Amino acid sequence: MGKQKDIIILGIESSCDDTAAAIIRNEVIISNEVSGQAIHMAYGGVVPELASRAHQQNIIPVVDLAIKNAGISVRDISAVAFTRGPGLLGSLLVGTSFAKGFSLARNIPLIEVNHLQGHVLAHFIQEKTVEKKNPEFPFLCLLVSGGNSQIIIVRDYLDIEVIGQTIDDAAGEAFDKCAKVMGLPYPGGPLIDKLAKGGNPMAYVFAKPRIPRLDYSFSGLKTSFLYFIRDRIAENPDFIEEHKADLCASLQETIIQVLMTKVKLAAKETGIRTIAVAGGVSANSGLREALINAAEKHNWVMHIPPFKFTTDNAAMIAITGYYKFLKGEFASHDAVPYSRVTIK
Repeated sequence: MGKQKDIIILGIESSCDDTAAAIIRNEVIISNEVSGQAIHMAYGGVVPELASRAHQQNIIPVVDLAIKNAGISVRDISAVAFTRGPGLLGSLLVGTSFAKGFSLARNIPLIEVNHLQGHVLAHFIQEKTVEKKNPEFPFLCLLVSGGNSQIIIVRDYLDIEVIGQTIDDAAGEAFDKCAKVMGLPYPGGPLIDKLAKGGNPMAYVFAKPRIPRLDYSFSGLKTSFLYFIRDRIAENPDFIEEHKADLCASLQETIIQVLMTKVKLAAKETGIRTIAVAGGVSANSGLREALINAAEKHNWVMHIPPFKFTTDNAAMIAITGYYKFLKGEFASHDAVPYSRVTIK
């Protein structure tokens, strides 16, 4: 009996402002390339039209680099997986169109990936030089990013159910928009995390919306923060500069408390004690510390991804594509991207 042929997946991610390509051989990442777009910093947020134009410039060089660094040929690729959504429509169109063209040119399967599902399955990416234990099914995953805040039950690689989600703004959006109120450059979330380390998390109290069950809301917190800053500046124009670290620490603490309250409730209601976190906000050091402390207190098995797999990347798209390939879940070439959707 001959040796089973390796499954090699090319992953394409273009949902926002990062153009990314990755190659996975079976479950092992062998290259993972990302090209960012610094131009958005000047505008305090991502400009969709500029993002899509930059993707058009970056997509071919990034894919070419991923293939070269993987040490493979295009002939070795078994299938191409791409982010179909959610995300910025113009950006998604670039990745979708490239993936379709690559699939047709090489006569290989096309696999569509839900960006949110990709974040969850990033926990199963294996690295050649790193030994890690995968989460055991079923597990709970707190997915927190700039556009999404969700609590998810993961029963299998492709069996995922959202049991709680934001009814308005996401945690990452709250970080970035409150950072903008303080005059911090985009993206503000990492800067708040850095400044918070030197501040008092109990210095100020901001609104924590009381939303039933496992859903989230962050719009009230943003409004509370905005009005608080407005009133303090009226009294002292230098208030932000003089209290920046305390503001960042207090804001971060409030967001973390909101997130953790629901995670603890979800674990209690479901009885699931294996907990994972995913998405860009999972890089936040305060949230990581809160999750580790809760895991020790409640006897959870905690899974926190490496920093490089928290933000948007193509490795998470490729690994999801791998599991879909095993089940023969291929996409039609008339599939179009979608800007908004949750995990079904």
